[in-house]
Amino acid sequence: GKQVLSEWPLGVSLAETEALAEAARDRTTAVGLQGRSAPALRYLRDLIKDGYVGRVLSTSLIASGANWGPSVRAGRDYQLHPAGGATMLTIPFAHTVDTLAMVLGGFAELSATMATVRPRVRDEVTGESVEMTAPDQIAVTGVLTGGAVASLHLRGGTSPATNFHWEINGTEGTLVVEAADPLFWIAKLTLRGSRTGTLEKLTVPARYELPQLAGRSAEPSYNVAHAYARHLKGDLPDFAHAVGVHRVLDAVQRSADSGTRIGLDAK
Repeated sequence: GKQVLSEWPLGVSLAETEALAEAARDRTTAVGLQGRSAPALRYLRDLIKDGYVGRVLSTSLIASGANWGPSVRAGRDYQLHPAGGATMLTIPFAHTVDTLAMVLGGFAELSATMATVRPRVRDEVTGESVEMTAPDQIAVTGVLTGGAVASLHLRGGTSPATNFHWEINGTEGTLVVEAADPLFWIAKLTLRGSRTGTLEKLTVPARYELPQLAGRSAEPSYNVAHAYARHLKGDLPDFAHAVGVHRVLDAVQRSADSGTRIGLDAK
């Protein structure tokens, strides 16, 4: 009878997630999709809603996966194989696609390519070469429910060039979100926008931020604290929401496996 908050992902598969959601149907539940609570991303959502860029035409996102690079850290070997349920698809891509849906709406249809371009990686403790079968490259393109074209590319490891860059283009302007840390949902975010042809930094209004956390956006606990504050108000995505996200991940997997375009329920 207790409330339950689960870190993400909820289950190791769509079937397990559906079973958990059904078992908790009469309970108060929440999942740790912290991107939905980040002040900068909630402000971004409202800028789009209020017409900052006009009609959204397209969105492009390129990011690193942090893990799933050339080496694996101690205790992270379970992330190297899909059976563990903790892969680049189910963790960073899931956070990405859920945040995308919050800001712009979800995919109406998508095509996906996934690959494991590093089938062997180095164990950072032993130095040995170990097998990796989880994808370390995920590229998804498609059309969002609002009609905009979307392109997402996640790459394993980190990059000295770009670890998180998200661009939204519309009929009246452009918005850009960046983070130096690939784990954007718990990282400091920089928001820039233009309606004149020149990008300028946008400051997140104070109303989006907990007063006691002012000036602390670089701390990993910053977005998590905002998520917990929303949980106290019953305002976090629940297990039923988690099922929807896992269904998108399932569609990505099916598209990559079959090489076909997959339509998604618009709900």
